[in-house]
Amino acid sequence: MKIAFNQATTMKKSTLKMDLELCEKYGYELIEIRLDKLKEFLLDHSVEDLKTFFENNRIKPYAFNALEFINFRDEAGYRQIINDLQFLCKVGEAINCKKIIVVPSFDIGDYTKSQIKVETVRVLNELADLAEPYGVKLAFEFCGYPNCSVNTFNQAYEIVKEVNRDNVGIVLDCFHFHAMNSNIEDLKKADPNKIFVFHIDDCEDLPVGALRDHHRVWPGEGAIDLELILSTLKKIGYREMVSIELFRPEYWEWDVERAIKVGKEKMEKLVSKYFEIE
Repeated sequence: MKIAFNQATTMKKSTLKMDLELCEKYGYELIEIRLDKLKEFLLDHSVEDLKTFFENNRIKPYAFNALEFINFRDEAGYRQIINDLQFLCKVGEAINCKKIIVVPSFDIGDYTKSQIKVETVRVLNELADLAEPYGVKLAFEFCGYPNCSVNTFNQAYEIVKEVNRDNVGIVLDCFHFHAMNSNIEDLKKADPNKIFVFHIDDCEDLPVGALRDHHRVWPGEGAIDLELILSTLKKIGYREMVSIELFRPEYWEWDVERAIKVGKEKMEKLVSKYFEIE
């Protein structure tokens, strides 16, 4: 299992350059690059600078995070999604980053689950058509909030199965899996090859539907049965990567180096019980 870092964990005080240098220092294999941090980096640096860094260091880019709110968009909003997708595909081609996380919309009104599925399948197919010439895969991330249009693992997995394309898969985020009480039996039946990204995190012990990003805590310090998720992933044959993704404001105030160091230690302590760390 390769250890990865998601930039949301240090979002407030860090930069792409700082995260890359510190993740390299502490031995991370992979990084998920935030779209906003990438655009900020490119104000003073070039894509070629980024390419050169990856060529000269151990750490490699794994995914871009994220194209947000892809379904039920107005024309202007959807055009921005398309523009950002094309931008990330081109950058990804240069630095060999071949996955993009895509996120469903919130507060869409009174659409049925069937209508949500039809619309989301349509959009994913359109985006996948644009990504395919670049060899880019789309990782669809359900969000475990009551007001998200796709908020459980099973709902998201059924959409991905309906799309039925090699370049469309799912993000398994432990926080989102737990937050709306996704069923571990659904994960046990999943094709591991359809899990494109695995986010590990933990959270405070709040009721179903009450959790929000700021309730996340370091893996092993919260209420999620991470050992059950990890053991299930091992049983179904998933072993690609695991990325720490926290949005906790308290941790954003930490020294960036401390957060990156602690994140790796917390991940490895749990993950190494079930997987060999590369």
